[in-house]
Amino acid sequence: MASNNAAENNLPAFIWDEALIRRYDLSGPRYTSYPTAVEFTQKYGIEDMVKAAGRSKASGGPISLYTHLPFCAHLCYYCACNKVITKKRDKAMPYVERVLKEAAIQSKLFGADRPVQQLHWGGGTPTFLPRDVMQHLMAGYAELFNLQSGDERDYSVEIDPREVDQDTLSTLWELGFNRISLGVQDVNPEVQKAVNRIQPRDMTEAVLNEARRIGFRSINLDLIYGLPYQTPESFAQTLESVIEMSPDRLSVFSYAHLPDRFYPQTRIQADTLPSPQQKLTILHNTINRLLGAGYEYIGMDHFAKPDDSLAVAQREGRLHRNFQGYTTHSDCDLVSLGVSAIGQTDDAYFQNNHDLPSWEASIDAGQLAIVRGVGLSRDDRIRRWVIGQLICQFRLDRKLFADKWSEDFDRYFADELNRLKPMIQDELIGDDGGVLQVQPAGRLLIRAICQIFDLYRKEGASQRFSRII
Repeated sequence: MASNNAAENNLPAFIWDEALIRRYDLSGPRYTSYPTAVEFTQKYGIEDMVKAAGRSKASGGPISLYTHLPFCAHLCYYCACNKVITKKRDKAMPYVERVLKEAAIQSKLFGADRPVQQLHWGGGTPTFLPRDVMQHLMAGYAELFNLQSGDERDYSVEIDPREVDQDTLSTLWELGFNRISLGVQDVNPEVQKAVNRIQPRDMTEAVLNEARRIGFRSINLDLIYGLPYQTPESFAQTLESVIEMSPDRLSVFSYAHLPDRFYPQTRIQADTLPSPQQKLTILHNTINRLLGAGYEYIGMDHFAKPDDSLAVAQREGRLHRNFQGYTTHSDCDLVSLGVSAIGQTDDAYFQNNHDLPSWEASIDAGQLAIVRGVGLSRDDRIRRWVIGQLICQFRLDRKLFADKWSEDFDRYFADELNRLKPMIQDELIGDDGGVLQVQPAGRLLIRAICQIFDLYRKEGASQRFSRII
């Protein structure tokens, strides 16, 4: 497969063009799925999901196993996740017992013998779980699923460094995890106080160093820009601290202030937030600094060292995107467990109830808790593949498209190619007749490019999405 690495194509990794950014920085999906979650409908129910799982089982292949663990001991004011704030650790075991009941149903539906190539615990705060509860959950999974122990497995967990005791990391390692992601957001004390997340740099660094010593690879740090009291200067200092820690991957997310939708954000005063221009400056400086430090821009807030598996997969044209973000496991159907979790097969998405008591009641009744989803048409699958190529590889090869879908790209997407012309003129994307190639100025605006191929956005569905940048 031809390389899409900008440097190898004699292109800069990205070009910052403020006029283009202002023109195209509208709202748009993040394309962790296509169709996006706003297209999920309550008409899609448990029977539909069972049929989709049956088709998945018949097709075989590896699976990805996601678990949503909603508990947090502390409330971070910026958070938009589905969570339960509690200090009561005894809530963890009843929840995990229900997850295992749900897992028993799903392992039968999807096939218990399929190798679990990818496994992820998200939240909430997975490290809220006491050690014995973590062990119980993973032992249950080992009985119900075909867990892997080889180096090719990708078993990751989100970690709050404030919720790590002396044996947390060693326990996770013993349970089979080999990747971790640390929530940091910002190391500046004033910013941390304003978002109710006091986490000294030394604490984060100690967890990262211990994880390295144990053997964890592809350690990721999460940062957020646009938080209260951040300035370009203060965030640059945070970035220097993070670069010194030298994580393998970095996620740098934009904070979207939506207090009407996410109640914890009402604790954040709007007049303490950086201005839109300051946010743009922070992002511009951050990308420049990380590229200068040797990281590659994977796209959509993500950076990785050149030897990290994400960067390698992108260079080789096999990067994929799902509800956990970028991944190297494109061939895995997604089995998702726990409140609000979203599962995926080749032709369907389905989501559990967001409401914890309702989810619990379904599981206690011996039923699945699916409350909405969507079945994919052939057109949906074609468009998902196209958007996936653009957002992951930054290129789309017409011959590859024709080989996979037995369709002529220019005929199938005649209208889209017409609407793409202004972006070609603005040098966001290039078209040599064989390949659509996202240009350096288009990498930041990839969500705008992808929307051209999104049939649901074309039809004018006015859903609230975050701004592209």
